[in-house]
Amino acid sequence: MVLQPKPADYLRIRRALKVYKVTSVITGVMLLLLCAVMVMRYAFGVELFLFTPAGFAEFLPSIPKGQEAEFAREGFDLFKAILIAHGWFYVVYLISNFMLWSPMRWSFWRFLLLALGGVIPFMSFFLEARVAREVNGFLAARESADAGADGPGPGDAGRGGAPLPGARGGASQTTLVDPTAANAAPTSEGTR
Repeated sequence: MVLQPKPADYLRIRRALKVYKVTSVITGVMLLLLCAVMVMRYAFGVELFLFTPAGFAEFLPSIPKGQEAEFAREGFDLFKAILIAHGWFYVVYLISNFMLWSPMRWSFWRFLLLALGGVIPFMSFFLEARVAREVNGFLAARESADAGADGPGPGDAGRGGAPLPGARGGASQTTLVDPTAANAAPTSEGTR
């Protein structure tokens, strides 16, 4: 049996989807920056420092592992900042995943798939588009089904209820038309 979201949670799901979309894009961008940092550090052997005595930005050679204390660098280590920022944004991304996953009542495997979006480059962008399309489609279908199941109410324009001529306010009296009665006269319903 597949669990379905509760109608009472639809508004919560819409808010969670907005948060998820923002955090997935931010996490995806931060992950791409992190990949660029890793390529620069391990493939080219350089690190980027900002506000150094030599200028605004300077690429310096990477420090050999274990010798960080011997090489004091002046300036702001942009690579380390990107590492830390991605870590914190990933935590926020996981929270937004949970905020969406929980009311949607998806399986745990779906949560793990969403979580992988923050560690596999470009995956968060694809998941964001797919999840947003799926959730919006689900909510639109369910809300239209729920609206259709309620049926026309008195005073609903275009749904079988029309205001009586001469009625003030439009909601005090309505004409109800029975679609099964071909030539029956309309009946009147009093104030609710």
